[in-house]
Amino acid sequence: MSGHSKWATTKHKKAVVDAKRGKLFAKLIKTIEVAARTGGGDPAGNPTLADAIAKAKGQSVPNDNIDRAVKRGSGELGDAAAYEEILYEAYGPGGVAFLIECLTDNRNRANAEVRTAITRNGGNPADPGSVAYLFGRKGLVLITKTDGLTEDDVLMAVLEAGAEEVNEQDDAFEVVSDATDTHAVRLACTDAGLTVESADIAWVASTTMELEDDAARKVLRLVDALEDLDDVQNVYANFDVSDEVLASV
Repeated sequence: MSGHSKWATTKHKKAVVDAKRGKLFAKLIKTIEVAARTGGGDPAGNPTLADAIAKAKGQSVPNDNIDRAVKRGSGELGDAAAYEEILYEAYGPGGVAFLIECLTDNRNRANAEVRTAITRNGGNPADPGSVAYLFGRKGLVLITKTDGLTEDDVLMAVLEAGAEEVNEQDDAFEVVSDATDTHAVRLACTDAGLTVESADIAWVASTTMELEDDAARKVLRLVDALEDLDDVQNVYANFDVSDEVLASV
């Protein structure tokens, strides 16, 4: 999501105490398996795996689950599931643009479930490329805000690692970088003694549209329906909502 989206930040915080923690864990484990399968099971030589493990640990996924996922992905426990990455595009209520990332071992099931969730919640599937141009692939590293820590302090710590900008949130700093610099930025933050809450590669909207109560409810209903699908890993959209509207919905 956009680094400037209040909804995106709230969504990140919500994940920590989400009632669907089991489903969240399953998606994080799947990401680890795919990273290990693609780049090997050694985090030291596989930055994608290292970031996936760090994210899982940040969400309190048990270490045993993480270790088994790495071994499954790297083949130590036999053949791992062959997950396929699929990116779906859609328009939601009010013309909000959606990108939906899936990891699935059954393309037909994913196609059917994603399409159904979109159409039943006021959206329309879009042709490949008709939505993606509204987004850019970025690294987003979230840093815990502590007493005395300033935006300039964070910027100085991450600038040489490839950071493009630092945005101050309510209780965190968000560092935006090119997707390829995400791991380097996370390491730079850690080396500087900063507390990294998360490090993600995300589709960030170039511009966002502000939604009022009714439109926000409809769009968030579609987001929830998509995120509830087992094959869906991430949902990105080019909308934002004010604190007041977010509280009301």
